[in-house]
Amino acid sequence: MAFWTAVRLQPNRTAVALHCLQLRGFTVYCPRLRERRVRHGRRVETLLPLFPGYAFLWVVAGWWEARWAPGTLGLIMDGLTPTKVPLAVIEEIRARERNGAVELPDHRFHYGDRVKILAGPFRGHLAIYAGMSARERVAVMLQILGGPQRVTLAERDVEAVTS
Repeated sequence: MAFWTAVRLQPNRTAVALHCLQLRGFTVYCPRLRERRVRHGRRVETLLPLFPGYAFLWVVAGWWEARWAPGTLGLIMDGLTPTKVPLAVIEEIRARERNGAVELPDHRFHYGDRVKILAGPFRGHLAIYAGMSARERVAVMLQILGGPQRVTLAERDVEAVTS
């Protein structure tokens, strides 16, 4: 009986692992997120794994071959057999894909929104929302040190300011 399972990947060897698993006849699914960054003064978009260090694997037979593929650290096991990922989970992730990247639900902030910092050394300061990074971190622009400075905070430590 065919099923989806999860495979652990070695750090910085995702492409190698996915390629080797495909060469062994497995269907591999590694959902990605689109992240916008500024590099060397230019805005660039990169595709990052939705689940860093993991990918999904469609197993028809011979799951043990995936355990020893280059770039992998093994399958997520449930005792002596791989853990089965429900098909509905894979379908839900794929349903959110647009142009090769998973789109997560909208955040409560939009670029340019005024926000108030609730915790930390900048508690009580007003800032401008400047985006969201991975792991629920919010980037804001604070007017400190003689000019706007980009600061990254936990999403729970920021609230929208109503005019």
